[in-house]
Amino acid sequence: MIKVGKWIAKHRVLMLLIGFLLVIPSVIGIANTRVNYDLLSYLPEHLETVKGQDIMVDEYGMGAFSMVVVENMKMKDIQALEDKFSEVPHVKDVLWYDDVADISLPVEMIPKDLREAFFKGNATMMLVLFDDTTSSDNSMEAVEEMRKIADEQCFISGMTGVVADIKNLALKELPIYVVIAALLSLLVLELTSGSFVVPVLFLISIGLAILYNLGSNIFLGETSYITKALTAVLQLGVTMDYSIFLLNSYEENKRRFPGEKERAMGHAIANTFKSVAGSSVTTIAGFIALCVMTFALGRDLGIVMAKGVLIGVICCVTILPSLVLVFDKAIEKTQHRHLLNNMDRPSTFITKHYKAWILIFLVLLFPAIYGNNHTEIYYNIAESLPDTLDSNVANATLKEDFDMSNIHMVLMDKNMDSLDKQKMFDQIDQVEGVKWTISKNSLIGPSVPDSMIPSDIKSMLQSDDYEIAFICSEYESATDQVNEQIAQIDQIVKLYDTTGMVIGEAPLMKDLQDVTDTDLIRVNALSIIAIFIIIMIVFKSISLPIILVAVIEFAIMVNMAIPYYQGMSLPFVASIVIGAIQLGATVDYAILMTTRYQKERQRGKDKMEAISIAHKISMPSIISSGLSFFAATFGVACYSQVEMIGSICTLLARGAIISMIVVILVLPAMFMIFDKVICKTSIGFLGKNKAERA
Repeated sequence: MIKVGKWIAKHRVLMLLIGFLLVIPSVIGIANTRVNYDLLSYLPEHLETVKGQDIMVDEYGMGAFSMVVVENMKMKDIQALEDKFSEVPHVKDVLWYDDVADISLPVEMIPKDLREAFFKGNATMMLVLFDDTTSSDNSMEAVEEMRKIADEQCFISGMTGVVADIKNLALKELPIYVVIAALLSLLVLELTSGSFVVPVLFLISIGLAILYNLGSNIFLGETSYITKALTAVLQLGVTMDYSIFLLNSYEENKRRFPGEKERAMGHAIANTFKSVAGSSVTTIAGFIALCVMTFALGRDLGIVMAKGVLIGVICCVTILPSLVLVFDKAIEKTQHRHLLNNMDRPSTFITKHYKAWILIFLVLLFPAIYGNNHTEIYYNIAESLPDTLDSNVANATLKEDFDMSNIHMVLMDKNMDSLDKQKMFDQIDQVEGVKWTISKNSLIGPSVPDSMIPSDIKSMLQSDDYEIAFICSEYESATDQVNEQIAQIDQIVKLYDTTGMVIGEAPLMKDLQDVTDTDLIRVNALSIIAIFIIIMIVFKSISLPIILVAVIEFAIMVNMAIPYYQGMSLPFVASIVIGAIQLGATVDYAILMTTRYQKERQRGKDKMEAISIAHKISMPSIISSGLSFFAATFGVACYSQVEMIGSICTLLARGAIISMIVVILVLPAMFMIFDKVICKTSIGFLGKNKAERA
């Protein structure tokens, strides 16, 4: 590797030329990678609700719908608005009062269920059906066009509106995330590094790695908006260490080979690659653990970030060394005093009072576990957006005017007996929280012959194999009430038609809750096992993986418990990904200190001296790394209006600081207490003369 390092150092201009030329295909790749703004589309395909959505598209040419509330408008104007909506591209049908009766007919003369469905006071509602899926560009463009047509008296609700708002908000905020993360990281690096130029070079190198990573996503076809939003922030936070390792190694080798900068850099590249390759494995393992999620968003984020870490390692030993050599004189001219130059006194205090830190650890352990297990999680995607957005205003208006929050759909056999259908819907009407049902029977009547049904209503509600009905619920999505309601409706439907399905936004969110609850356990278990095995192999020890993973898991539990004691709830995505990411990204802090502790024990130092030296030497690097990770995520957490993104960044920023503090305070205390156990359960931990030093 030294030869490769020397070759890179010698051909630094070529490396930079290639590096900057690769920006061109990366930008093209970014522009051609579709961003998916609908989290429900990541549910597994085997679920009945997902299969039902596919049937809707295949059989009806319809994949999504919106409820439109119109207030204080004359009937003829509402009919004109309906006609305009019908002409919008990708609007398949608009279901309103005039599909049931002539608008000249008094409202009081139509059936009660239909009257309640379409009218309430001065408000009326229409159901707009789209010919594409909820998150498709076509459906979102249709909603945007409808919003342009509508005036202040018109409110367009539904999941497609929510997804459109997420898209608009994310497109506006994404560039600012990168700027905030870069500026705050630059500030931390300027304070903790020894030169004013070095942090800029770090950001250029990592920035190029981020561009390559985002550009290479074109091979995935699409990524979620959460993945795109977090990629730059996370990659900046977790790969900054590698740049610090390289620069420190270069400075050491410059002293070793005075006047031979290319040779010094060659050795620095070789040393860094060896250190970073080992360090990055745990981070990659944390991201790879996300890939086992049944909810495919985990695989999306896991693949992109694991790839990003790998690209970050490559750029650290190619682009960054070339930049450092080209700007070496500027680096030397802008040297300044290290903020974390001497940590001897605080380190001595910490190691001397190790019993106090263990006591604090034990005192906090139970409340951390309890809070972690009782933090409330929410699954309603609309809750992660500001209340002032059009979709949330429309949802609130729908609730206020019609006392409804959801419309479920029932897919049933087209040839089902009319009498059975009527019985089924009579039972569904009795389910708590169901306000009304609209079916072919309710619109036309069960006794009307099939040949006499108007073709527009027939095509809207019937396909070659299925018939569709709409059920209005007063309950909001992702609540215990609506989940119980869906289960009861599904039970009734299956009683009359074993192939029948209950689908829609709320049933999808119910499945989302069931799937992600299982994923949370699976991801956390796999990430712990994977990192446990990696540490066990690296240190040839049984006890060290237990100690290191336990220390970081304690930090994770403290982090996750804080929202419980604050009385806050977390979006489901944050609760799933945080454990794997925080463990994978911050266990490196513990590994760094452990590596030095082992080295000093092998040199013949007793446990107190070895721990003290390891702590003093590791502390500046751990603080610098933790603060960099914090800086990359904290600003985004404060700025983002999309709580799904903001909460993840909040947890990551806080998690970096908590992990940093726990490693600095608790880990040396663990070494003090379990030194004998570590020595006896680790192969070659004390080196050749272990018997003399044990």
